[in-house]
Amino acid sequence: MFENLQDKLDRAFKVLKGQGSISEINVAETVKEIRKALLDADVNYKTAKTFTDEVREKALGQNVLTSVSPGQLLTKIMNDELASLMGGTVTELELKGNPTVILIAGLNGAGKTTFSGKLANYLKDKKNKKPLLVAGDVYRPAAVDQLQILGEQVGVPVYANLESKDPVAIAMEGIAEAKRNGNNVVIIDTAGRLAIDEALMNEISAVKVATQPQEILFVVDSMTGQDAVNTAKAFNDRLDYTGVVLTKLDGDTRGGAALSIKSVVNKPIKFIGTGEKMEALDVFYPDRMASRILGMGDVISLVERAQQQFDEKEAAELQKKIRKNKFDFNDFQSQIQQIKKMGNMKDLMGMIPGAGKALKDVEIEDDAFKPIEAIIQSMTPYERENPDIISQPRRQRIANGSGTDLQEVNKLMKQFNDMKKVMKQFSNPAAAAKLMKNMPKMPFGK
Repeated sequence: MFENLQDKLDRAFKVLKGQGSISEINVAETVKEIRKALLDADVNYKTAKTFTDEVREKALGQNVLTSVSPGQLLTKIMNDELASLMGGTVTELELKGNPTVILIAGLNGAGKTTFSGKLANYLKDKKNKKPLLVAGDVYRPAAVDQLQILGEQVGVPVYANLESKDPVAIAMEGIAEAKRNGNNVVIIDTAGRLAIDEALMNEISAVKVATQPQEILFVVDSMTGQDAVNTAKAFNDRLDYTGVVLTKLDGDTRGGAALSIKSVVNKPIKFIGTGEKMEALDVFYPDRMASRILGMGDVISLVERAQQQFDEKEAAELQKKIRKNKFDFNDFQSQIQQIKKMGNMKDLMGMIPGAGKALKDVEIEDDAFKPIEAIIQSMTPYERENPDIISQPRRQRIANGSGTDLQEVNKLMKQFNDMKKVMKQFSNPAAAAKLMKNMPKMPFGK
């Protein structure tokens, strides 16, 4: 996401490269390029103009330190202003009431039902809540079936009434069901339309009045750009919702909705959807998103995702094995499984500072680990536990069994052995310190 905007902002900052100081002339030229980049990314014109006026004013009011280039200073100002534009600070859900009622609103195709399942999963796993999903979409064919399948996937019950076509009654029945069964959060998936119409607005307003929700989340497809912002405004005028959810941020989006929506409706973005898996839901952090837009990565989110997947007890056991040089292909496969759970590979690479730009033209498929897993699975249990016994004839058999070639198996074996050596060094504090000390003397890139 944001690749095109990132490229154009890079070009804008190049105007200041080699400049010794910030002046009205070079800032004006850079700001003009920034505004153009924002408009090309489908950012609302008024938002883009106000934003770039703020950036220009702040840039001209700054003294450039001798250790900081004008380009670096403007990047810092841009980072702060982008974060401010998208809300400044993270806005958590208000989980009050017993049960807390969360109403999900939006147009058809925005991803309301999928988000409802993801939200239930998030509240169950991350907030230790006991949610109930309510199937309030009485019009879309298979909407109830879809919600029930998602509920089953994430282990959350679903209340549905196939006999009723009254969304208000279904919502109230769902809340009563939650009270009976001790569910402390009710997530009501409501019907959408292909376009905003009076009947839709009246219906969802009636559900709001009857249920008195603590949270009303407006789900919007970020790939629709400026249309998403217009829809968000129309819904907010009637519903006065509490937050926005941007879906499909993993797609070919220009990012305009993420940058415009807060300034237009003055409501916080609370969540972003970054993939199809039920775990692919992130709390929205404006400062982290600003860093990613500017190609500076998002190490904090990457570490948090890793912490969610890596078990402390398992990590301690692994460390013991590394110290004893007992790390094997079973451990390697386990590490791959945990990395895969963290999200799609391109998204993860974008969180590493500099990696997003370096790999922007490289296609990183979600099944990038498949050949490696096939090779490992073609080994016998004894070979996995004892990699040193894998001779050339065994490698050929493994290649044949995995549908790969001998060269790929040899490459994996070399990478595995190299990784073991590095792991062994870093597991010994004295050796690790010596290795770090010698790093500057190593002839990288020569």
